Amino acid sequence: MARCTAPVRGHTGGGAASCPVCGPRSRGGYGYGSSFGSYSRPSYSAPAYSSPSSGGGRSGSSSRKTSRPRWARSGSTAWYTPVEVLELEPVRQNIERQGSLDLRDMFLCHAWDDRQGAAKELYELLKARGVKVWFSEEDIRLGVPFLREIDKGLAKSRVGIVLVTPSFLKRIQGESIADKELSVLLQQGQLVPIMHGTTFDALREVSPMLASRNGLNTTDDSMAEVATKLADLVTI
Repeated sequence: MARCTAPVRGHTGGGAASCPVCGPRSRGGYGYGSSFGSYSRPSYSAPAYSSPSSGGGRSGSSSRKTSRPRWARSGSTAWYTPVEVLELEPVRQNIERQGSLDLRDMFLCHAWDDRQGAAKELYELLKARGVKVWFSEEDIRLGVPFLREIDKGLAKSRVGIVLVTPSFLKRIQGESIADKELSVLLQQGQLVPIMHGTTFDALREVSPMLASRNGLNTTDDSMAEVATKLADLVTI
């Protein structure tokens, strides 16, 4: 019997397309040619990374934080798994291509129920690290058309981060604003999921396409460490 190739941490390098369970040929699954729109992952060379001189696990391990990406800021304390570096590299390349444009660093997609909790916490941590974040709680004024402002925020951000929580999973099963934001971000290919309090298995049940993207996880890192990695990613 065919089994999914990424039961816990999600597919890497676009591997969902070839997975016997989640790929477009499997019953009930779909690939990048879905209703979210077509997306071709940009080509790039495998990034070079270095390992710490002691501790931290074996170099090249896919599950231990032994790597420093080329874009890590001077003085950054974050270490990455090789898989994280590989998955974030194409996002970083797109950010660099947009370097001359006047854009926000990130668009924070989140569930309404998380706006004063986990989403607010992540926003404040990113802001403290100098990241310019579009966050609905701060950027949409009273009386302003909500959906129109979200469209503007999406258009004027370099990359989208999606805070995937139990509340978010409930929201995207319906026709919520979070579902609209997610659809646009998936089409653009500029997307980093942040798993918080849930699993890729649970996400795969409601959005196989988003689950095919490997991102960051607060099970592996604290929210502060996740914010540091995101700041590394977008700092030019």
